[in-house]
Amino acid sequence: MTAPVKSPLRQKMLTVMRVRDLSSKTEESYLHAVEQLAAYYHRSPAELSREEVVGFLEDCVTNRKLARSTVNVYFSACRLLYEQVLGREPLSFKLPCRGRPRNRPQILSPEECFRIVNGVDNLKHRALLYMVYGSGLRVSEAVHLEPKHIESDRMMVFVKSGKGKKDRYTLLAQSALEALREYWRLFRPPIWLFPGNDPRRPMTTNCALQIYNHAVRASKVRRVGGIHTLRHCFATHHIENGMDICTLQRLLGHSSILTTIRYMHVRQERQNQIVSPLDRLTSA
Repeated sequence: MTAPVKSPLRQKMLTVMRVRDLSSKTEESYLHAVEQLAAYYHRSPAELSREEVVGFLEDCVTNRKLARSTVNVYFSACRLLYEQVLGREPLSFKLPCRGRPRNRPQILSPEECFRIVNGVDNLKHRALLYMVYGSGLRVSEAVHLEPKHIESDRMMVFVKSGKGKKDRYTLLAQSALEALREYWRLFRPPIWLFPGNDPRRPMTTNCALQIYNHAVRASKVRRVGGIHTLRHCFATHHIENGMDICTLQRLLGHSSILTTIRYMHVRQERQNQIVSPLDRLTSA
């Protein structure tokens, strides 16, 4: 970052974010947003007027055409910087109304998911993929698992500080437990269940993504999205098997049930098997 948010100003912003207990990922996103603001005007953010800040945000929407989610992060970062760090008047800025795409998550059949999670020979990598699909974990949650988080007597997985820094429990699949035991017998990782090259640190999410991509190529399953697809499939397959939406919400760690409701769709394969009630009556 240029002189703008270096030294005291950057440190003040970091202090405020840490007092608010924001995640490290949010800290990085907010600092990046302020860096972009500084680079846009080639001046310190502390020297900018409210009109200049609003002008930058408008440019992000109208000219750069950044995603709504990205602009929201930029806006939140600016609001925190000016209102809480610099003590300015509240920043008023309304984002132009733009429809949000309602793309449904890519959903695979259970058989396709099984081919993917078994698409690697490495025991550690296979156990990781089994945990993502079998427990519906976010990739960041999977790589931060510790051996003590696997409660095999209750067939539960403790997820510590998931999204929003919330703790929760989710299911432990029997096949995932067997994969973990096979992996544990050979490696016995002392700190992190899936350590990186440095055993004192967990595997990076980027490494986990590479493992997933390798598994997808080996499985020859087509129309596959990123590793988050396995979590989407966990949710959809449970809905199709009759799990109630409130239970699924707790397992996934969603704050709002509206987020969970996204999974109340049906795979095309299932749609083809559904019989109309009229056909049931006329064929009886």
